[in-house]
Amino acid sequence: MRLRVKILILIIILVLVGLGFLSWLSPRIYAVPVLMYHSVNLMPKEGNRLQISQDTFDRQMRFLKEKKYNVVTLEEVARIILSGKSVPHKTVVITLDDGYRDNYYFAFPILKKYGLPATIFIIYNEIGRFDRLSWNEVYTMRDSGLITFGSHTLGPEPLVNIKSDDEVRRQIFLSKVKFQEKVGKPVDLFSYPEGKFNSRIKDLVKEAGYKAAVVTSPGKKYPNNDIFLLKRLRISSTAENLLVFWIQTSGFYTFIKEHRDKD
Repeated sequence: MRLRVKILILIIILVLVGLGFLSWLSPRIYAVPVLMYHSVNLMPKEGNRLQISQDTFDRQMRFLKEKKYNVVTLEEVARIILSGKSVPHKTVVITLDDGYRDNYYFAFPILKKYGLPATIFIIYNEIGRFDRLSWNEVYTMRDSGLITFGSHTLGPEPLVNIKSDDEVRRQIFLSKVKFQEKVGKPVDLFSYPEGKFNSRIKDLVKEAGYKAAVVTSPGKKYPNNDIFLLKRLRISSTAENLLVFWIQTSGFYTFIKEHRDKD
């Protein structure tokens, strides 16, 4: 038991030294942690990387609150980047994709408990499906002042798989227009389905009038300060360990991940 404690202490020290070195090395490698969740459930299915337990989500949100992280909206991060200023360390953004109904029943109460803002990206045509948010649930979360909604297009098909340029344009533009009409507020944020994009799709997102967009694992050749390619970190069951979660929210995990993985 004592040996295990010593090993754990050594690991923590090495991580601290490593993160300190990264911080000293260059502020350019810092990327604001944009956390990506999907389903928050009471009993996640084993092996499902898109699900996380309500208990784990609660412990992670409590960690952010107690450790005094600056949890801000995606729009605020985009504004800071556009201003040319550096995003302050310990700044974190919370996002959820697809609009699962369990976001309302299990994630939303926890976000309210800790007063933490989040963005939920909705697949417009799936609203009202048995496992997706209803409009009444969307309205309740909207009125809380904590939840911002963004577009995840009309349907779930990755835009890179759609051959028709007109259809890609329709998915991007119409999802924004229709969603704005229903929620009565601007829909200024966009999430590329499955995080996949190309330069044409990115240009259409900008043309549609979105103010920022999020992507998944684009690779190290893309800068951290492109507000239409804001990099996200998928939070899976491995982050049940708060040491892992702490590393992921350090701001340097994106750099570590991109140099670990192949583009």
